[in-house]
Amino acid sequence: MTSADSMETLRKRTSEKWRTHPDDVLPMFVAEMDFPLAPPIRAALHAALDAGDTGYVDPHDASAARAFASYASDVWNWDANPERMGYATDVSVVIVESLRRLIEPGDGVIINPPIYPPFFELVPEAGGRVVEVPLSDDGRQYSLDLDGIDRAFEKGARALLLCSPHNPVGLVHSRETLTELSRIVARHDAVVVSDEIHAPLTHHGTTFTPYLTVSDEAREHGIAAESGSKAFNLAGLKSALFVAESDRMTDLIRGLPDEVDFRAGLLGLMATREGFTHGREWLAATISTIERNFTVLEQQLAEKLPHVTLRRPNATYLAWLDLRGLGWGDDPADRALHHAKLALSDGISFGTEGRGFARMNLACAPDTIVEAIDRLARAL
Repeated sequence: MTSADSMETLRKRTSEKWRTHPDDVLPMFVAEMDFPLAPPIRAALHAALDAGDTGYVDPHDASAARAFASYASDVWNWDANPERMGYATDVSVVIVESLRRLIEPGDGVIINPPIYPPFFELVPEAGGRVVEVPLSDDGRQYSLDLDGIDRAFEKGARALLLCSPHNPVGLVHSRETLTELSRIVARHDAVVVSDEIHAPLTHHGTTFTPYLTVSDEAREHGIAAESGSKAFNLAGLKSALFVAESDRMTDLIRGLPDEVDFRAGLLGLMATREGFTHGREWLAATISTIERNFTVLEQQLAEKLPHVTLRRPNATYLAWLDLRGLGWGDDPADRALHHAKLALSDGISFGTEGRGFARMNLACAPDTIVEAIDRLARAL
């Protein structure tokens, strides 16, 4: 198990999570961990600082790419080729720079709400037009609406921005679903950019399938955005990877301006290398802690807020809470903030399907979860 830092230590941090709200608010919104860095990453960063190794990225240093490829091979049975990878500051940059080169201005790009809120902004930033095909929901589980995606392509959409695993619901798409998706995309001569930032946080007993492994079609028309930033809490260090499997997408990466590589953070690439190489034991323990925290949340809800429902995810440390039973309206996160001094991510920002929902970050101490539910219960 991985233990969170003390609240006293956490409140000394200067990141968004700890500076957005006053100290009487319990912050459980943005996707930052409350855990200390993995020891191998901490040691590598200390060594770099001691050596004054804080200069520009060497884009020809493939050590971070090789580390990711080794991890992908060992964990996902994916023989990704470091020679078909490129660096960037973060996954959002991978998405935008890829889409800019894969679509024409005004082309439709499919997203599947409820979904990571920046997707609504990244598509127009890349010159595209958002086409919403919400997740299917049978009341028990979410899934991609493959028929809806097919219809959207028939109406002219040219790309799909895939969230895999899916934020905020923690859905891990099956190989069968992704294979059928690749057939649909190929039939319409479209493309896929697959955001797989949460993939290393897939829970034990669940198999994550990289999109580029499911079929020859997927390898030809897909490009993946990968990073260790969520798994190892490295968002502020700025590093991510473009990953391709086809000559077409490799040419896209090689054709990017040199500045795309140079804007990545040197310390971020060091941390990425150390995390995927030497941080796997820490990551496994952290996932176990996250799984335990979901159990704590389920118990607390059952005892204190039985009208709040949670479908336990198969990945991420993010809990998608259905708060509609509380009668707090479309934006219960606003009520939680002002009446419970609890900061959650508002469901509306994930799309209209998020009305009445809120997202809670469980990469924290179990006591933090207990305190959060106590605050919500008192606010009733």
